[in-house]
Amino acid sequence: MVVNEKIAIEHGLKKEEFEKICNLLKRNPNITELAIFSAMWNEHCSYKSSKVHLKTLNSKSKKVIQGPGENAGVVDIGDDDAIVFKIESHNHPSFIEPYQGAATGVGGIMRDIFTMGARPIANLNSLHFGSPQHKKTKNLLRGVVQGIGGYSNCIGVPTIAGQTCFDESYNGNILVNAMTIGLVNKNKIFYSKAVGINKPVIYVGSKTGRDGIHGASMASAIFDEKIEEKKPTVQVGDPFTEKLLLEACLELMVGKSIIAIQDMGAAGLTSSSVEMASKGKLGIELNLNKVPCREENMSPYEIMLSESQERMLIILENGKEKEAKKIFDKWNLDFEIIGKTNDSKKIEIYFNNEKTVDIPIDFLSESAPQYDRKWKKTKLPQKIKFKKDEFKSLKINDCLKKILSSPNICEKRWIWEQYDHTIMGDTIQKPGGDAGVVRVHGSKKAIAASVDSSANYCYSHPLTGGKQVVCESWRNLISVGSEPIAITNCLNFGNPEKEKNMGEFVECLEGINDASKYLEFPIVSGNVSFYNETKDKGIKPTPTIGGIGLIKEYEKMITMDIKKINNHVIVLGKTDGHLDQSIFAKEILGEKKGPPPEVNLFNEKNIGQTLLKLHKNNFIESAHDVSLGGIIVAISKMCIKGNKGIKIGKLKNLMNKFEFFFGEDQARYIIEVKEENLDKVQDILNQNSVHYDKLGIIMKNYIEIENEPKLSIDELKNYNNNWIKNYMVN
Repeated sequence: MVVNEKIAIEHGLKKEEFEKICNLLKRNPNITELAIFSAMWNEHCSYKSSKVHLKTLNSKSKKVIQGPGENAGVVDIGDDDAIVFKIESHNHPSFIEPYQGAATGVGGIMRDIFTMGARPIANLNSLHFGSPQHKKTKNLLRGVVQGIGGYSNCIGVPTIAGQTCFDESYNGNILVNAMTIGLVNKNKIFYSKAVGINKPVIYVGSKTGRDGIHGASMASAIFDEKIEEKKPTVQVGDPFTEKLLLEACLELMVGKSIIAIQDMGAAGLTSSSVEMASKGKLGIELNLNKVPCREENMSPYEIMLSESQERMLIILENGKEKEAKKIFDKWNLDFEIIGKTNDSKKIEIYFNNEKTVDIPIDFLSESAPQYDRKWKKTKLPQKIKFKKDEFKSLKINDCLKKILSSPNICEKRWIWEQYDHTIMGDTIQKPGGDAGVVRVHGSKKAIAASVDSSANYCYSHPLTGGKQVVCESWRNLISVGSEPIAITNCLNFGNPEKEKNMGEFVECLEGINDASKYLEFPIVSGNVSFYNETKDKGIKPTPTIGGIGLIKEYEKMITMDIKKINNHVIVLGKTDGHLDQSIFAKEILGEKKGPPPEVNLFNEKNIGQTLLKLHKNNFIESAHDVSLGGIIVAISKMCIKGNKGIKIGKLKNLMNKFEFFFGEDQARYIIEVKEENLDKVQDILNQNSVHYDKLGIIMKNYIEIENEPKLSIDELKNYNNNWIKNYMVN
């Protein structure tokens, strides 16, 4: 079947892109060739709107072994150990079919990790849902959480940290970002670059079905009222098969038979075969009659576009086929030789003894469209001048209770208790803290990891918001006593063809890059998710940052629960009382305008490194960064975790107490210090030019603020712990 422009547009290609394909081939493509072009040239696979900007990102440091361009990033953590990690989006599938969308998001990101020879040791997730009042939110939340738990629990990898946010901008397009961390010997890392001529191309794993066809194209499309019709494009996952595939691949990797390996993710067999050949500057020949199919009469079009899960493509050394097949037979998985590499520099596909595809590889990769789209700069909004009258009738305690029980601040225990966070036996800090922490099995080392986003800050001023979310990751890792190493990013935005949305992307990325360079916190992997829109209404710009850090001795990990009565509590960093874009402004004053808090990268680096110096001297009993909700929310969470209170001293600051307690100024931490160490701590802070305020003394059972009634910790627990449970039950 020779195709025309109308069919090309139905496959998500632009008119001019179809013309380019015809000019490259010097003919019209057939339907299977068109499908391959549509898959490789869509936004999800080609990064055609973002590539020009992604090239500018800071991705190098002494610890980076592999940066962007592979299945995942790799960093050195010493002793021949390396960490492989990445975050990916599965937004569109999860909105259409929340359980399978979220489950296969977890499965896909885990394959990216073990494809490189690493055993997955931890999962994380970043979830964004619509308004709690929206009719779909509750069911989407329930389905996504069950999907994540159902897959990761079954495969046996702990989910150690995450975040869940609610905002009306996600009513028509939720975000499900999944992150996995793996451990590998740095001398046994596997890559996806094909090498050598006449090497066997092996298909392993599950059989190919009709699920997920057009999945990559759907991920690059805007939703409309026909969204239900897209359900067949959502993949169906099987965690038990993935567990078998994981073990079989790692067993094969012990030997020296693998030349290259690639999972079949977005665009399935199409992307895996083209990417391997492209990286190796080789050709690849496939016989689709050899592909194991679970459904009858599948066409070349369907086989090449299927996104059935739990499948891999491997290029082996000659003569290693029988040895490899034994391993996959043992694990009861399909193993078929479906083709070979050659020097044609083409993808050539045969079916029923006929050549159905003949495309030069460069046409699919090097010749893919790249757009330097027009974009608009976002001006820094004017500061809101809050009037004194707005605070007159307010009480600190009442405001604190309301904020602690608000959807974006409340304890998310109902969610993370559905995830197995202790399986494998190495989780030493579970969800609910600043970062999750897992031991490196059999050693003293541990890896800290967190995921963060700040859509409201990014929407208000993308450049500042981009910096802030990197700094938030930095602070969360430092708060548990780890040295930050590197980050991965998942860049969730609306339609890049709109100048405002493209501007949000460009400026957020600039902010991320600025902070990454200054903090020496390189970006080693990531994902771009555009077209997060329904009926022309897009999401707020939501770059998600996944960060990892190293704790050299896991016994010295810091937790946020306050420890001992009569210890001192200190706020590191200066408080100016920035209320614009704060939770307080939104929840209490009903104000959504204004700029985000200023980000001072010198202060971020200096204060974070000074905290680590204090920790190295064993001067810190507990710590927590100050973020959403300000000082009073941060200390309340520390008190709730430690089941103790605090008597807050008289404020010397001239600003009003609402600004002091609820302001969201950046580069701040709260630390707990013993009386006998207080002078030494203050000396180190002064030597390093770190501003600090003494907040108070730890006491039993209550938070006590001057001129305010005492607040019992049990009462605060009730406000903080019950919102989401009540929401899901009622």
